[in-house]
Amino acid sequence: MTALGSVRRRLFGIPDPVKAFRQPGFAPEAWQRFAPVAESLALGYHATLEDSSADVLAIRLQTVDPVYDGFAYEGAGMGLGALDLMGPWRNRLGAFVEGPGSTHVYTVYVGLGLALARLRRRPERYLARLDPLLGWAVIDGYGFHCGFFSRRRYITKQARPVHLAGVCRPLFDQGLGRAIWFSNGGMVSRAAEAVESFQPDRHGDLWNGVGMACAYGGGTDRSGLELMLDLADGYTDRLAWGAATAAWTRELAGNPAAHTDLACEVFAGVSSDDAARVLRQGRREATSIKNWRDHFAATVVSTSGV
Repeated sequence: MTALGSVRRRLFGIPDPVKAFRQPGFAPEAWQRFAPVAESLALGYHATLEDSSADVLAIRLQTVDPVYDGFAYEGAGMGLGALDLMGPWRNRLGAFVEGPGSTHVYTVYVGLGLALARLRRRPERYLARLDPLLGWAVIDGYGFHCGFFSRRRYITKQARPVHLAGVCRPLFDQGLGRAIWFSNGGMVSRAAEAVESFQPDRHGDLWNGVGMACAYGGGTDRSGLELMLDLADGYTDRLAWGAATAAWTRELAGNPAAHTDLACEVFAGVSSDDAARVLRQGRREATSIKNWRDHFAATVVSTSGV
C-alpha cells in the first residue's frame, strides 16, 4: 500500500460490510446469503484506495473467487469513480475500462453509479463519456445505492427519483430492484411483496432488477426461481432479460456461475450461453436499452414459451 493509499483508506474507507446488512428493514438472512458479495465489493473498493494503478489493481482483483470477482470490479469502479470525481483532472476509471477492466465494463460502470450516489452527484452529465448502451449501468448503480443505503425513503416510502431525467428512471428502478433482492436476503416471497407494494407502472423495471440480481448474485434455488416466475406473472419477460444480462456480463468477464445458468434456464428457457449470445448480437443493432431488451424478448422469450 502506498503512503497516499494509506491516507485515502483511513479517510474514505467503508466500515465492515456486515453493518450495512444490519440496517432496519433488512432480512436476517441477507448477510448469511450474501456475505461473499459484500466482502468482494469492499475488497475491490479498498484496493483502489490503497493503490489506484490499473496494473496493480488488476493483480489484486485476481485474488477474488471468479464467481464473485464481478462484485470486486464493481467496488473498484466505485473507488476509481470516487477518486476521479474528487480529482477531475484524472480519468482513472476510463483508463481502467480501456485496459485490465475491459471485460468487466458493465460492473465497473455500476460501481461508478455507486460513487455518484455516494458523493451526491447527478449521474446524467457523465453518460456522454461512456459507452452509449452500457454506460446506462451507472443509473442502475445509482438506484441500487439509493435503495440499499436509503431504504426507508426509496423502498419503504417508495419515493420517485424526481431529481433525475425521466429517461433515467427505469434504470434507477432496475437498480432499486437489485437492492430489494439483496436486502431481502434472496427471500423470494418477501422480495415479490416489496415489488408489488409499488405503483404498477414501476413493477416491470423493478422485476428487471430482481431478475438480474438473483441471476448474477444467486441467493435461491430452482424452486425459488420457479416461485418467482409465478409471482412475477405478467413480467416474466423482465426476469428473462435480467437473467440474460447477468449471463452476458459473465460471458464477457469469463466467470460463469451455476446459479446464472439455472436462472436462464428457468426464466428464459434457454442456456446462459444462448441468452448471452442473443444479447451480444442484439447490442450491435440496438439504439436504446429498451430496443435492446425488446430484441431479446422477440428472439428468445417468445420462442421459449415464457
